[in-house]
Amino acid sequence: MPAPRDPATLLEAFGLGDDDDHFYERIRAQSGREVVSVAAALGRTPQELERDLAAFLAHGIVRVEDDRVYVDSPAEAIVRVLSETAATAARAHARLSDLAAAVPLLAGRAVRQGDGDARVRPIDGEISTGGRGHAVDLTSVLVRQSPGEVRSLRPDQFLEESREAAMTELLREVVAQGRRARAIYPVRALTEAREALARRAAAGEEVRVLPAVPTRLCVIGTSYALLPEPLGFVDEPLTLLRQRGLVEVTAQWFDELWDRASPVPEIESSDGRPDLRRFLLQQLAEGAQDEQIARRLGVSLRTVRRRVADLLGELGADTRFQAGAEAVRRGWL
Repeated sequence: MPAPRDPATLLEAFGLGDDDDHFYERIRAQSGREVVSVAAALGRTPQELERDLAAFLAHGIVRVEDDRVYVDSPAEAIVRVLSETAATAARAHARLSDLAAAVPLLAGRAVRQGDGDARVRPIDGEISTGGRGHAVDLTSVLVRQSPGEVRSLRPDQFLEESREAAMTELLREVVAQGRRARAIYPVRALTEAREALARRAAAGEEVRVLPAVPTRLCVIGTSYALLPEPLGFVDEPLTLLRQRGLVEVTAQWFDELWDRASPVPEIESSDGRPDLRRFLLQQLAEGAQDEQIARRLGVSLRTVRRRVADLLGELGADTRFQAGAEAVRRGWL
């Protein structure tokens, strides 16, 4: 008779498999939260969550108390089981107690520093995937269940009409609750999707533009931050951060970009020149070449040169330096 195979993981020692190990890591990050919140964060209904937790509840690794989910760390679960076994097996009591005390070290959940111990806890967050529409659905759930301002970096989402309809309705709900909503777009959005921006502005969103926006991002109050993994223009894999310090740092980064971005007070007008005029003046003041401006606007070099020439004519200036001075005098910059 072959000898039994040693478990490869702590959960396998409880008779749980690899899929359970992955799910365990996700629910452990939710420990202490309400059942409905955990279910929403994992994309499940409360009934589905109860079904998926059954094996963990049976082994005592997970507890539901006062409608909140509590999850033991692997070390805590092993220590508890070993201690219970030691209480009923007197002849092995001493040895099992030693093993129980050693499990946290073997599991890498505690480290010795000098004369004291320091607990090492995982960052509160996860990598989430769920197929087409997952990012919109997850964002909607989190925005509706959480208070606070909604900050967004929107480098390209305005090009997806089906997505925009749902998100604009969500934005109306946010503003109707008295919450603030701000978004930063690339300046090319003023020409490529001006109507979409106008609808967002009409719904109550504060809009600003930058020459380029580096990634998608949504920060919801101080509760959540959603961003691609790695940073970029895709919906998934999606990093969901709940760690308070990381969410606050992400919000501060947005605020830094917001301070550098240009407002678009004429966004509801059909004439985009006031917005592009300010952007062109800023670029000229920074010494940007026509080629750089064309890349940032997503237009041809000829178009940029024509717009610069029109701007000089509007200001009655012969040179870019004179245009800058006149713009300052008129309060355009």
